[in-house]
Amino acid sequence: MSHPTDPNCIFCKIVAGQIPCFKLLEDHETIAFMDVNPVNPGHALAVAKGHWPTVDVIPPDVLGAVARSAQRVAQAVMSELRPAGVNLLQANGAGAGQSVPHLHVHILPRRADDGLLMNWPPRPGDRAAIEAVHQRLVRQVARSG
Repeated sequence: MSHPTDPNCIFCKIVAGQIPCFKLLEDHETIAFMDVNPVNPGHALAVAKGHWPTVDVIPPDVLGAVARSAQRVAQAVMSELRPAGVNLLQANGAGAGQSVPHLHVHILPRRADDGLLMNWPPRPGDRAAIEAVHQRLVRQVARSG
């Protein structure tokens, strides 16, 4: 089965073997490799082999395969590197910090006080506002299923 590709995408070039990588695993739908701009030692990426930019357009079975690969890499990171924790991050669109428009999951080993700004303190929300958004989303979820 062939995957959709984008000749200008750096991840498509890695999948095609045109750009070298520090490969951790590869299967029919995914590839995982070390991030060459790591936040912390052990920072890796699990990537769909096909070019789907974001979570809303990737086939669900391929998204599941990316999640399985991310889990395998996270297990290896936790076992071998023994970080204080691990974040899995998947961003969609520039507004969410997605730097490569090709679906991927970051496996981010964390150290205490590593300065990575992605955790936030819990703050109670306005329940009426939450309920209003809930009503809109639950209708949309029902239509999409």
